[in-house]
Amino acid sequence: MITAMISFTPAGYAALSTRKLELLQKREEVVVRLQQAREMGDLSENGAYKAARFELSDTDRELRRLEYLLKEGKAVEPRTDGTVGMGNTVTVENQDGKQFTYMVVGTYEADPLRGTISVESPMGKELNGKRVKDAVEVNGNRFTVVEVV
Repeated sequence: MITAMISFTPAGYAALSTRKLELLQKREEVVVRLQQAREMGDLSENGAYKAARFELSDTDRELRRLEYLLKEGKAVEPRTDGTVGMGNTVTVENQDGKQFTYMVVGTYEADPLRGTISVESPMGKELNGKRVKDAVEVNGNRFTVVEVV
């Protein structure tokens, strides 16, 4: 099976590692609660036991996801040659003179409401490799690159 590399910014990749450590600690706490609930007796009517089992399953599922991302993922350093790429922050201006600033990130880190766009998004694809003063068109809107950091 061939899998594509999953790209992250260095900060995004580090955040995955931190989150995994937090979940491993949480898992230990949930296992203790599960054992305590099991000791209460009748498991068929034990709400604390069922809740702890559910929480343990949820935690394990998230840990498996994070382990996969850490295994298959790679931190990509931002470009320093003045062109837009993964990890760069870019400011664009539309036809009306309104400016927008985005950080170009991997698919798993993207959150447009927080100012991050995926390198695979329509805007990310168009901006990739562009320099200051280059123009791009996305969904019928024209943007000019104002700054690349």
